[in-house]
Amino acid sequence: MENNQLEHFKKKDSKKRMPLWKKLLLLGSLFLIFLIGIFCFLFYGPWDGFRNFWITSAMTTMNHRYLATIFYSDETIQKVLEKNKIIEAKGKSNPDLIQFKKYTGKKMIYASKYEEQILKKEEGNDLFKVIEVAGKGYQGYLVAIYDASRVHIATTKYLRVRGEAITTVAKRENARIAMNAGGFYDPDWNSNGALPHGTVIQNGKIVSDYQDANMGGGFVGFTNENKFLLGRYSAQEALAVGYRDAVEFGPFLIVNGKSSFVRGNGGWGIAPRTAIGQRADGIVLFLVINGRIASSIGADMNDLTEIMENYGAINAANMDGGSSTELVIDNQIINHPVAAGSQGLRDMPTFWIVK
Repeated sequence: MENNQLEHFKKKDSKKRMPLWKKLLLLGSLFLIFLIGIFCFLFYGPWDGFRNFWITSAMTTMNHRYLATIFYSDETIQKVLEKNKIIEAKGKSNPDLIQFKKYTGKKMIYASKYEEQILKKEEGNDLFKVIEVAGKGYQGYLVAIYDASRVHIATTKYLRVRGEAITTVAKRENARIAMNAGGFYDPDWNSNGALPHGTVIQNGKIVSDYQDANMGGGFVGFTNENKFLLGRYSAQEALAVGYRDAVEFGPFLIVNGKSSFVRGNGGWGIAPRTAIGQRADGIVLFLVINGRIASSIGADMNDLTEIMENYGAINAANMDGGSSTELVIDNQIINHPVAAGSQGLRDMPTFWIVK
């Protein structure tokens, strides 16, 4: 009797067991439903943070806007862009606001921790100081350069043919510091970096004049008096102003001490970023923010503006970012470039250098 009961329960249990393939199919279906739910929540849910990030990041690439248009209507995209944009400070930089000042090195009372970081030089280095910066979701480097006369524009020696890696240019120019500068013609993020957008002035001469990037801003550069000025000019007007080294790009972040108004993330999404500015005492600021890595997602225009404000920039502008964001000091790559080339670098046409 007991054996018959045991056989009965074994048969009953075997009927209840689900075949392995059915289990896998069920788990796969549940996982797919879960993914679809996450997708719908992020792209179409009540929280608009991801939606704003996705649309603004896609629409500023120029060549990958389909990443936004395949998911959203033109009306939705326009609404998001209207809520996330930068309204640039008006006017042109006033050179009289920049008065070069030499600090004695004696004991000082600093107005803030940012002033102390800038003005307290590293022993044995009177040219520059590297300061690590960090905020919500980002990490990067601010370089204070104490002699503005040492800052110049360098270009690939194959201008209009192909770009070069920042490390190659830095070595050739004997540059202590090199950072990427303006944008360039880059269809499908796959160009060879030959054609810089806008006008490029080097040593007081126009070395390239191509179509503007239409990214806001205007001329960004240094005059013969080593003053960093921002303004919207024609190429010939820029020469008349006295630019010795400049590129055309933007948007402008701060003009004459007045910050641009940033709605949302500024319409540029979150990504690796590069910016340049100058304080009223003449100290130049290079800013590079890592992005697209686990330790640093990236920064938006609000972040760039806030950092430049904290460190006392009176004029500041956004430079080309994303996979172009690169910083080299004494022939060493300092940041975390994310391009597909060797060491994460890509070939580019223009660079800010400190010689």
